[in-house]
Amino acid sequence: MELILFIGIQAAGKSTFYTRRFFDTHLRLNLDMLRTRHRERSLLQACLATQQRVVVDNTNPTLAERAVYIAPARAAGFRVIGYFFEPDHHGCEQRNKARARQVPPAGLFGTLKRLQRPSLEEGFDELHRVVLEPDGQFRVAPY
Repeated sequence: MELILFIGIQAAGKSTFYTRRFFDTHLRLNLDMLRTRHRERSLLQACLATQQRVVVDNTNPTLAERAVYIAPARAAGFRVIGYFFEPDHHGCEQRNKARARQVPPAGLFGTLKRLQRPSLEEGFDELHRVVLEPDGQFRVAPY
């Protein structure tokens, strides 16, 4: 039983990373797809109740936003693993421009401004740093 929590600004490569690494093993929770926090909470509770491995593929920039997932996952006996996508605002800005549904620049840089680096003290069992290389490959290392 594990909950994986992505942390990073929009267009950092989180969804691509999910597809490459966790698509076959973990359910994906993403507010862009679910549209409401109520749906997201309901699906999260279902995952916890059924012991379904899950990835939370949102920006999760602040400690408070991450706590919403970490606390119930820990209470349900899940391991909690964080992946921090190292901010690259220039790369994110370029990738955002190529998206069908772009995030307004104010939204992208607003998330960057609010971004708080994660720590094990938040309740993570493991933390990893992810860097998206220019060739599209992901470099993952312990945080």
